[in-house]
Amino acid sequence: MLGRIYWINNAKKKADNMTIKILELFGGIGSPRVALRNLGIDIKSIDYVEIDAKAVASYNAIFASDLKYKTQSVIDWELKPDILIHGSPCQDISIAGRHLGADAGSGTRSSLMWETLKIIENFGKWQPKIVIWENVKAVLFKSMNENFNKYLREMESLGYTNSYAVLNALDFGLPQQRERVFTISILNGKAFDFNSLERLSMRPLSNFIEKDVDEKYTIKAPSMLDRIGSPSDKKKFKGYLKIIGDKVYTITTSQDRVPNSGVIDLGNGKYRLLTEKECWLLQGYSTDDFEAAAKVSSKTQLYKQAGNSIPVPIFESLFRVLLKDFEEDF
Repeated sequence: MLGRIYWINNAKKKADNMTIKILELFGGIGSPRVALRNLGIDIKSIDYVEIDAKAVASYNAIFASDLKYKTQSVIDWELKPDILIHGSPCQDISIAGRHLGADAGSGTRSSLMWETLKIIENFGKWQPKIVIWENVKAVLFKSMNENFNKYLREMESLGYTNSYAVLNALDFGLPQQRERVFTISILNGKAFDFNSLERLSMRPLSNFIEKDVDEKYTIKAPSMLDRIGSPSDKKKFKGYLKIIGDKVYTITTSQDRVPNSGVIDLGNGKYRLLTEKECWLLQGYSTDDFEAAAKVSSKTQLYKQAGNSIPVPIFESLFRVLLKDFEEDF
């Protein structure tokens, strides 16, 4: 902990002399920028590309600056960032998107990740020093990893050294079982050492759970109630809803309809959904971040935005290492 405090204080001292240009593709609600803000790094030049208007509204509300971003497509985008971060839509790569074969083709949402490579190629001599790509664990599965390996080969041909690892939000202080693949590509550099990341003990779930929750979050539909339990309970349907213990499961985009994160046992045979605020907190956002977004986005959109986001503390840990290694380049 003392090392972490020292790093943050030292980063703040250097912030005035550090200009970092970050390009967020498929930017969502700005997890990387929130992480840098939390570390005290002043982002003096940043651009953000997101086509979802509701996510853009929440992003603008969170960062509340004079510059208001508009929806814009990643296709044919041109900029000269120091760090490029992208997390192309994962629906076609996830287990739910089983139709993805060895070659995604231009018709699928995940094919947008190839636009990132096109953008880097179009930079010419100027290329981002660091490229970070996050996606679902399924990209490593045998039936789907050809696209992932192709991405790595293409990045190598552009002069990058690739490293990747599966990171779990549980290891970065959040009581959420959420595994995602993070790929760090460094231009003309050495491999990134994921073992150098600072891991944090899982914080108590009670720190993230609201005490007084509206009755509307209580599950009342018989079809949903009958799914609560475990696969060992023969009375349950094949699909079941887990009961939350000391942690939640992966937060997805439809928590109000398909609560994959699990449900909270209220006792006396009653259960409730996680609130949209709880989902945001469990992704590492602050109450202020959530309340800003809640002023411009609906309950359904807030669930979707949380489910599509990347845990903020993982980015904090990544940036501590990356900015320390490359501080003289910025």
